[in-house]
Amino acid sequence: MTDERKNKAEDASERFGKGYYCSQAILSAYCADLGLDGKSALKISCGLGAGMGRTGQTCGAVTGAYLVIGLKHGSTSPDDKEAVERTFSLIQEFDRIFTEEHGSVNCRELLGADLRYGDQAAAGEKVKAVCPRLVKDAAEILERIL
Repeated sequence: MTDERKNKAEDASERFGKGYYCSQAILSAYCADLGLDGKSALKISCGLGAGMGRTGQTCGAVTGAYLVIGLKHGSTSPDDKEAVERTFSLIQEFDRIFTEEHGSVNCRELLGADLRYGDQAAAGEKVKAVCPRLVKDAAEILERIL
């Protein structure tokens, strides 16, 4: 792993540790390199944290990574099918690797806790124990595939 890759993963981890949601930590670590201002990155990705607005669905580190992939490779024209295919291919590759490493991309399954209806104190402890690693791993996977 190059120092730049390590720094992105550490940057995302530090952002998560400062209180940003997993999705925010990922997108904001990459936004400046991809032409998006930090404030917009935080706002765009806020609702994806805690498994899509605390619904426990797709992990925020994963959806944050999807946003990074789209920001880097996504299409800006309905006719740019090549960009769409590249973006979809990279998202599928990310999904495959993350799932191989963690068994799922589903927040509730990764945590083993329900962030919306379950025991909030227990869920909070799970987030502290599990999510820093998921954020770091998501950034490391992004660096490998981008």
